[in-house]
Amino acid sequence: MEFKELEAFVAVAEELHFSRAAERLQIAQPPLSYRIQQLEKQLKVKLFNRNTRSVTLTDAGERLLGPARKVLADVELAQAAAQSLTAGEFGRVRLGFAGASSSKILPPLAQEVRRRYPGIDFVLQGQTYAYAALDQVVNGQLDLGFVRLPINHPDVDFRIVEHERLICALPSSHPLAGEAEVSLAQLADVPFISFPAEGGSSLRAALVESCARVGITPRIVQEAPDSYTILALVAAGAGATLTLTSVQHVQPTGVAYLPLAGDPVWLHAAIAWRKDNSSPALARVLEVFDEVLPEAGSEATAMEHLI
Repeated sequence: MEFKELEAFVAVAEELHFSRAAERLQIAQPPLSYRIQQLEKQLKVKLFNRNTRSVTLTDAGERLLGPARKVLADVELAQAAAQSLTAGEFGRVRLGFAGASSSKILPPLAQEVRRRYPGIDFVLQGQTYAYAALDQVVNGQLDLGFVRLPINHPDVDFRIVEHERLICALPSSHPLAGEAEVSLAQLADVPFISFPAEGGSSLRAALVESCARVGITPRIVQEAPDSYTILALVAAGAGATLTLTSVQHVQPTGVAYLPLAGDPVWLHAAIAWRKDNSSPALARVLEVFDEVLPEAGSEATAMEHLI
């Protein structure tokens, strides 16, 4: 039993007229009659009573009409689903994120993707730090990841989200909290709180590298998985941390945010994906990203301030 034979049967059954059914299917009447004959031959039943004046369904034809309509509808549904998948209206996009930098773009991005493309399964994977996110994008575990520049992998493309400056966060009770700025040398004996060493945090790396430039090693006494917990510990007097200008709203009381003395240290947040990821759903998400947050700057601009 072929699709065209069922299609011909339904057309004749609904029109009860071979000429009108042929016109509806945009074929000549002889091929239409042949398809009906082939279907009757395969089923070994007569589907229509026909004479020079009228066409009517037999009992067998009446019983076949409902299932035949369902088969045609299911085929149309399958075609629509396949076309929607090709257009990127369905599929899965996995995005890794962590920290406060992603909090600016992630909520509006996720909301707009889900509003516009409800068929896309937009999977958000938290506690995925920048370096770990890049590794997972490269190996295909993630479709998108919030990362930090520079990105030197030839297979990865990116769009900049935000340029952020490294600052110091101290307990508001600390003697240095009232200063206009603070140097890292002044923090040589201060305990630090930071992200876990094994998590792939770019902020942890920035703390260690910035201190190394002035000849000190930060005394990290406690680790926490996110900026919110770290800054709560700072407010509680457990130590200081280096954080970013974008998170100053996180802990408005108990914490003093101070600029670092000397040349500013910039970190650049970006969203990254593999260049060879041909997922139509990913393309749709990136289109939404461009609308929600146009690129914060060019790669050349970012490179001027890279650590």
